[in-house]
Amino acid sequence: MEALIVLAVLVALVVIVVIRSVALVPQAEAAVIERLGRYYRTASGQLTFLVPFVDRIRDKVDLRERVVSFPPQPVITQDNLTLSIDTVVYFQVTNPQAAVYEISNYIAAVEQLTVTTLRNVVGGMTLEETLTSRDSINGQLRGVLDEATGRWGLRVARVELKSIDPPPSIQESMEKQMKADREKRAVILTAEGHREAAIKTAEGDKQSRILSAEGAKQAAILEAEAERQSRILRAQGDRAASYLEAQGEAKAIEKVFAAIKSGKPTPELLAYQYLQTLPQMAQGDANKVWLLPSDFGDALKGFARNLGAPGDDGVFRFEPSPVEEDLQRPEDDSEEVEDWFTTKSDPAVAQAVAEAEAVARKPVDPDVPVPTPRHQAGGAAGTPPQALPQSQPPQAGWMPTGEPEQADPQQQYPPQQ
Repeated sequence: MEALIVLAVLVALVVIVVIRSVALVPQAEAAVIERLGRYYRTASGQLTFLVPFVDRIRDKVDLRERVVSFPPQPVITQDNLTLSIDTVVYFQVTNPQAAVYEISNYIAAVEQLTVTTLRNVVGGMTLEETLTSRDSINGQLRGVLDEATGRWGLRVARVELKSIDPPPSIQESMEKQMKADREKRAVILTAEGHREAAIKTAEGDKQSRILSAEGAKQAAILEAEAERQSRILRAQGDRAASYLEAQGEAKAIEKVFAAIKSGKPTPELLAYQYLQTLPQMAQGDANKVWLLPSDFGDALKGFARNLGAPGDDGVFRFEPSPVEEDLQRPEDDSEEVEDWFTTKSDPAVAQAVAEAEAVARKPVDPDVPVPTPRHQAGGAAGTPPQALPQSQPPQAGWMPTGEPEQADPQQQYPPQQ
């Protein structure tokens, strides 16, 4: 029985020795090993053999980057406002030996160092600077912490301000200020919008009135030009019609006198024609009294005796001589007045009408100044007025379409018969 107890104790001792002789250190962890109470070596990510009762693992350190969030800390700014700021520190153990032997609790040391550094940095800033200088504060904190924790075997990767909370009264004041600023900007933008709208409306009204005035001016110029051309053409037509009427009357009188002369009238025939004309001469409401000369017959006899020659029967008859027949023959002026009765349109008038229609049908761009027509009397500022379009020079006897000229009376109208 005693032998079994001794065997069991020996087996237990062997198991304890084996357990204390082998240590498994995972990856991303470092084990600080001491031999007889002094630092011996650092093992990481491997199976480590220890000398029983001589070597021991002092501590295991996590080599991964760690994130530590510290509770909010009261910080007083330069303008005597108390802010509540909480921070987040990202750090990594680079030297496990220093982290174990140089400081007892490096997490608490980093927290206290962060708080003191934060109070020093924020204490030299106002509230506005603190709220708008997060990057600057983070950079200063990281620089100070990285320098101070280097001898502890730590590397501070970054420091972030998680939140900055001013007092409730300051928050309320800031909200009111922000609200007032937003309302101010809204009022300013509304006023700017009204001003721009008024300016645009005025500009549109101005452009509309300018275009209306330009259109009215062009219409008045075109109407005046059309009226001038119409009156000129109407006058030319009236002149041609008057000439035709006069020429017709002249031809009619010529034919009548030629027929009378070819019939060799006698005084009795003239007296008979005279008596037939007397009733027509007496017609009319204004002819109350009409006197007939008593020696009218004698006057007809003297007229026939002076102009005629006595025939075989003793009656005086008109016998024209060859020279008189040549003088009485009317002159042929058909070539001279041939252009008076043409029905073709004047090319200058047609061109002016086409230009006016082109200007009237052209779409108006409000951003482009209205062009001045070629025949407009006045141009833009500083531009001399242009002359109205003139028609082609007329033929002889025609009235020109431009300024009236002094025409030769002998060429203006043909001689009357």
